[in-house]
Amino acid sequence: MSTPVEVGTDTVRAEIVDGVGVIELNRPERRNALHAEMYDAIPRLIERYEADDGVRCMLLTGAGKAFCAGGDIQGGAGQGGRDLGVDARVIAMFQESPKLSIASLPGAAAGAGIGFALAPDFRIAAASARLVPAYAPLAFSGDFAVTWLLTRFLGASKALELLVDNVVIDAPTALELGLFNRVVPDDELRGAAMDWARTIAAGPQTAYRFMKDNVRDAQRLDLREFLPIEADRMTRSAQTDDHRKARERWLEAANAKRGST
Repeated sequence: MSTPVEVGTDTVRAEIVDGVGVIELNRPERRNALHAEMYDAIPRLIERYEADDGVRCMLLTGAGKAFCAGGDIQGGAGQGGRDLGVDARVIAMFQESPKLSIASLPGAAAGAGIGFALAPDFRIAAASARLVPAYAPLAFSGDFAVTWLLTRFLGASKALELLVDNVVIDAPTALELGLFNRVVPDDELRGAAMDWARTIAAGPQTAYRFMKDNVRDAQRLDLREFLPIEADRMTRSAQTDDHRKARERWLEAANAKRGST
């Protein structure tokens, strides 16, 4: 069942489908280039989905055949007049959200669009999708945490090389580098992305949240600092209803297997 969500702008569409909060960039005629109205609409949607217990996964995608062309150069992107640090808060919001998120790329992500692609926890892409830095040809240095994200995925030297040389990363290469998690045929993307999001939405949310916290802490803490924090989360996850039900299912399956031998 799909429930439309009021956004307040035509540049973004949203709906809730089977526990999945969908956010769709909706400027297909401009390859979903970023628009000023998106910078307020998307953070509001993330906050709305985070506050809704019925939303258990977020899915970010783009209308048409592109994911996001980055800043709208024809609309004056990069020419001042806006606080880019404030506009880019959406990247941190996906990273910091307790709920898991997926970016679904039907096509290219360029410039700031790479930030939108890498900010969610996972990425599934059409075979024709690609990542295009696009900053160097316009003498831009980069925005929307693209440098921060690429550096953490690839390391400092490789990230800088891609930005300076404006290397276009096709879907197979992005998959090999770990920038994409899954690549599917173009005509299968929408269904495959939603199936993945539904699977996450049906899973143990507390455990998933703690897993995400563990991964984040593993990047900033040394081992001895990390161990007691990880142990505490393990203990707390063992006290959830999700664990109790999963344990019952496991025991039933184990007993059935023993009974059949």
